[in-house]
Amino acid sequence: MRVLGVDPGLTRCGVGVVEGVPGRPCTLIAYYVVYTDPADDLSLRLLHLDRSLTKLVAEHQPESVAVERVFSQHNVRTVMGTAQASGIAVLAGARAGLPVQTYTPSEVKAAVTGSGQADKAQMTAMVTRLLRLAEPPKPADAADALALAICHVWRGGTRSKLAEAADRVRRGGAR
Repeated sequence: MRVLGVDPGLTRCGVGVVEGVPGRPCTLIAYYVVYTDPADDLSLRLLHLDRSLTKLVAEHQPESVAVERVFSQHNVRTVMGTAQASGIAVLAGARAGLPVQTYTPSEVKAAVTGSGQADKAQMTAMVTRLLRLAEPPKPADAADALALAICHVWRGGTRSKLAEAADRVRRGGAR
């Protein structure tokens, strides 16, 4: 399964692409950070993010997209930008006809490190180890996007298979 993970952000949006199967190490395909200039008009920033994510989906042909679910923060301005970027990421996957799954930061941390309380350094170290990289992906937004993709391969793939099996049972029996 090839997954494109997105760590949404309006100024820096991390994107990571991995391939793998549940229970096995994943393989790095690529990672990026899409930057927008805070001095630009919001509409232009969102348009740039949309075009960039659409291009990366077309280039890497993932089977699904994993996006970090926006969580409440004290800084309303930051959470609004993150939410807007998240919407663009979900739209890029949906426009390509791909299933899109969102994960909370603690779900990703638990899947990748075994602890939902892991810090950024622990996450980056585990992503580096799990993908067998010579050096950590930088900046942290890229490592976070790769962690989302790994989480989806390991958890989302299993979720999808369970949902498909349940659907077959509802339609008339398991095969």
